[in-house]
Amino acid sequence: MAPINIFKYTTSSPADTTPLLRLEKEGHPASDVLAVIGKTEGNGCVNDFSRTLSAHAFEAPARIPASAVTVFSGGTEGVLSPHVTFLVRSRERTGLVACSAHTRPLAPQEVGTEVQSREVAGVIFALIADAGIPADAVRLVLVKCPLLTSADIEQVRAAAQVPITADTYHSMAFLRYASVLGIALSLGEITPGELAAGLGGELGAVWSPRASCSSGAELKRCHIMVLAADPQEAQGRLRATSGYMKDAMDAGVVLEMLDQIKAEDGKVEQVFVKAEADPSGSIRGLRHTMNTDSDIHSTRHARAAVGGLVAGLVGDSAVYVSGGGEGQGPPGGGSLCIVYSV
Repeated sequence: MAPINIFKYTTSSPADTTPLLRLEKEGHPASDVLAVIGKTEGNGCVNDFSRTLSAHAFEAPARIPASAVTVFSGGTEGVLSPHVTFLVRSRERTGLVACSAHTRPLAPQEVGTEVQSREVAGVIFALIADAGIPADAVRLVLVKCPLLTSADIEQVRAAAQVPITADTYHSMAFLRYASVLGIALSLGEITPGELAAGLGGELGAVWSPRASCSSGAELKRCHIMVLAADPQEAQGRLRATSGYMKDAMDAGVVLEMLDQIKAEDGKVEQVFVKAEADPSGSIRGLRHTMNTDSDIHSTRHARAAVGGLVAGLVGDSAVYVSGGGEGQGPPGGGSLCIVYSV
């Protein structure tokens, strides 16, 4: 566990690592970095190589610590601006703490299964237990997990096993949801007995308001970052408030949080929100066409819609809006966390 500072910088391309130089001018060398969380301008789908480029650029040897995690989410549709957010170690208590770690590499036959969920849960549980962070102090858990490529699927079949899905795009949803259930298990939101039932049920039937998961082809293990209120100084200059959007138009919960921040004379530093096209096909009784558009995938529609809403309310387009919200908030909605300074 480490007290943290948070810094956010826009980027000129997925390969732009100059924010590290700007971070150094703030008094934080790259060795202070715990996590790099970014939005890149790809399509957010299986072949989004902007995520891979950013991950490789920042993870280059000696650029950031090997223990640091990278979480790059593709897709900056609409007004969203490509950017990176750094969580860095602070030399003094700030009110927020963070810890990060990786799971072991996961085999193709393990991803999307109870094995992945338990690996994620085990890492998170160890992180918060070692740091002495109570589960109710956790404000956000970010997980970047793999997906199944065509080669992975063939590897599973060659071993006479059945992959979790034969559709590479659908695999992203299965892996995100397996990560969500691991988060929920580690935070005591579900019991071990409910884990198997959750995996065997409908995607998103079990959900956590503090989970934010994305998947990509750029990694084979899960990168995990836990953000929490400092048990020793919960009311420091940095604070975080968590909740969830009930649907993609839920401006009310965002405004409630912003009113709370305003009452504390606070300034929004970053917003982390998940976006999902309502699987029912309607929002507040009105039909939407996000799930039936054959030209643009529903996750891209959802990012654009929620991104425009949140950016407009906050007055900042460099916000972290991640598509694919299975279990990350209620169906059709999304988890929401705002980090702010006072």
